Amino acid sequence: MSTNHRGYFTDEVILLARILLVVLFLKFGWSKLLDYSGTAAYMAQTGVPVPELATLVAIIMEVFVSLAILLGIGTRPLAVLMAVYTLATGFLAHHYWTMTGAAQYENEINFYKNVSIMGGFLLLYAAGPGKYALDAKLCQVLRGRKAAGN
Repeated sequence: MSTNHRGYFTDEVILLARILLVVLFLKFGWSKLLDYSGTAAYMAQTGVPVPELATLVAIIMEVFVSLAILLGIGTRPLAVLMAVYTLATGFLAHHYWTMTGAAQYENEINFYKNVSIMGGFLLLYAAGPGKYALDAKLCQVLRGRKAAGN
């Protein structure tokens, strides 16, 4: 376990954070992937512009980008991308300010959950992927090759 200058278990906590941040996206992205036409139809019904393209973007972000973050591949730039995606989906899917009653309340909660998740991705950007990431392993390999070449 890591005991670097940042504190005890830092890398383990970052790994756990990466897992927890993407589990929601993987779960629902997978269902979108399995039911592309149903997802596109739902998006069309809710007024999402270009629903077929939006569905494709959602699948790429929620399945493939989430998997990359989970594995620690390109973590920092992908964390920023996921933060932007999460904010955009908040505005597209949870526009509570246009609703009334229970729908307004439910969507307000979901909008601010998106804002909170966005904060988690920005924190992941700042912290980096930690040592339990393929990024870290790749850097070690590249440093080893560079040292061997000198």
